[in-house]
Amino acid sequence: MIAQMEDLRQLLAASKKREAELSALVDVARELASARDPGRVLDTIVHRARTLIGTDVAYLTLYDAAQGDTYMRATDGSVSAAFQQLRLPLGAGLGGLVAKTYKPYWTEDYPSDRRFRHTSSIDDAVGEEGLVAICGTPLIVEGAFVGVLFASNRTRRPFSREEVSLLGSLATLAAVTIVQVRAAAETAAALEQLSAAHAGAEHAAAAHDRFAEIVLSGGDVDAIAAALADLLDVWVVLVDAAGNQLATAGHTAPSEPAGGIPWADSPVSGRLTRIGDRWVVAATAKGERLGALVIGGVQDLSGADQRIVERAAVVTALVLLFRRQAAEQSRRARADILADALSGTTDPRALVDRLRLLDPPPPTSCQLVVAVCRGDHSAVRLSAPLEDKLVLAGPYAGDFVLLLQGPTTAGELNDLARRSNLTIGVTGPATWGPTLVEAHQQATRLVTTMRRLGRSAEAAAPDDLGVAGLIGAAQVDVQAHVHHLLGAVLDYDEQRGTDLIGTLRAYFAAGQSPTRAAGELHLHPNTVQQRLDRVSALLGDGWQQPERALDVQVALRLLQAIKE
Repeated sequence: MIAQMEDLRQLLAASKKREAELSALVDVARELASARDPGRVLDTIVHRARTLIGTDVAYLTLYDAAQGDTYMRATDGSVSAAFQQLRLPLGAGLGGLVAKTYKPYWTEDYPSDRRFRHTSSIDDAVGEEGLVAICGTPLIVEGAFVGVLFASNRTRRPFSREEVSLLGSLATLAAVTIVQVRAAAETAAALEQLSAAHAGAEHAAAAHDRFAEIVLSGGDVDAIAAALADLLDVWVVLVDAAGNQLATAGHTAPSEPAGGIPWADSPVSGRLTRIGDRWVVAATAKGERLGALVIGGVQDLSGADQRIVERAAVVTALVLLFRRQAAEQSRRARADILADALSGTTDPRALVDRLRLLDPPPPTSCQLVVAVCRGDHSAVRLSAPLEDKLVLAGPYAGDFVLLLQGPTTAGELNDLARRSNLTIGVTGPATWGPTLVEAHQQATRLVTTMRRLGRSAEAAAPDDLGVAGLIGAAQVDVQAHVHHLLGAVLDYDEQRGTDLIGTLRAYFAAGQSPTRAAGELHLHPNTVQQRLDRVSALLGDGWQQPERALDVQVALRLLQAIKE
């Protein structure tokens, strides 16, 4: 009877314990069901395992399909950093055997249990944690292995079959919850990605519409840079193929490339590339790089934003190509008008009408100066103020011809002649029609004369060559020629009542001898020398050299002829 009563008490105790365990499992299930964060779910599982089984430590490893092992993911009661970072190859140690066989294993003394394949890395970590008794059970959902749940003690202790079963029940709940939470997280991520993609698509569509509007309305690269800076809240620098800035936008757009690296040296392609703290993409058309877009002022660009930048580069290349084609058409149109004007085959009124159609139209009512440039004119570049005076320019009859607004002097063209190694003959003024044709012909003869005289890499008007400049001239303004050579002396005499011109005549009549000239003028030789020094100050050094002396003597003869 007493034995029966004892059996009944044990049965009731076991029933109460089982009821408590089931109640605890229900609580665990409820707690896991309310968890949405994967990390919190795992922490809940190991904490509950440690509490329900009554061990010192509980931990959980997850399966890594890529590496074919399991790795420590969550612990409760652990103190060893090495243990918390442990990886268990399949079949190695107790946990590796559970992972390989999908069956639970337990031991009251793991270090001395030879049933398991011990490895130094596992034994060292287990030893550092001080674990002795270990029970592990697999986490499996619909045949899919998820990981292993462990309960362990730092002293020897046996695990009853009821405890192993309880840990297995908890592992089943944990595996289902882990899979559900993973699926929920993946779904949320997919929805977020879809939402971001939708928002990105709308953003890209807005950018496409804005770029299309710029192109269709005839906007230039400045408008593209401004639109891109506004759409992405960045700074934008647009450069040409040589690295020269064409446009900037954004409040913090740099005036110089970062790090002293020229924009043109950036290794860019048709795809957006990260270079330091900036993004660079080439603007290419027909396989030719026309320029590059440089983006900055942002830590990162989303995939959608990167595609917007690349789209902007395509639109930029299109606008640059249109600009170049328009410039080429304008250049050809201007060259055609210039050729017709210099050939004299077109009515001047028709020329003026064609000029008014150019964009921008050059002035048509001004006096024209013709500059014929001979030499390698492939790299002719005008700078201010000549660029502001340019009416037409282009190749003609093997030379490069500039039509400039008058008055323009040869001195203003000297820098271009030296910089480009060109010989430039300057004539004018002229107007559209026969006078322009004559001025061009005279300038052509002038350039030929200059080259024969060895006067290359300089610009000169006919009067600058003295007698040589009069050769072949269709018409000579004698008074202008004389004033060009002797004007400074004539003005000095008129203003001061002196006769330096008379001294010059006497000097040349005396064979350029100041002493004999002094005798002819009944003056002291020192007085004549002083007058000649004054002439040098007015005409410049070198006027007594043979070539210039001849020009001065001819001018003196012409002056006498004019007066007579």
